[in-house]
Amino acid sequence: MSKQNPVIRNISENRRARREYEILDRVEAGLALTGSEVKSLRGGKGQVTEAYVRFKNSEAWLLEAHIPQYPQAGPHNNHEPNRPRKLLLKREQLAKWEKKVAERGLTMIPLRLYFNGAWIKIEIGLGRGRKLHDKRAVLKERSDNRDAQRALRRRD
Repeated sequence: MSKQNPVIRNISENRRARREYEILDRVEAGLALTGSEVKSLRGGKGQVTEAYVRFKNSEAWLLEAHIPQYPQAGPHNNHEPNRPRKLLLKREQLAKWEKKVAERGLTMIPLRLYFNGAWIKIEIGLGRGRKLHDKRAVLKERSDNRDAQRALRRRD
């Protein structure tokens, strides 16, 4: 019996994080969600652009991620759109990243929210903030690489 690769479908991507931070490491984490949040995300709604991750009592929490209410759930079974959501990571991973964030002044940034098969996952990046001149240098380097690739394609 062969195992098929699950279909990965993006819900939301934090493009600004890749520009504002130098991403040093990444990890895939699960999310503790309610039923109405899952239904809302299946509809393709949800934002992680303003979200951030903090540690509280040796647990990682996703804060300020916006998942709109599911209209068909009704007022009693719905959720708060910006409520804190617990990230599901292994203990060793949590301890390792908590230590890095505390010591080196690094931060945990949500990069994207997506479906991995039937599961909702979030990709978290360990990043260091970039200065303005660093951002400009990265943009120039990307532009130069693109120009070089174009020139190579034209030559062939």
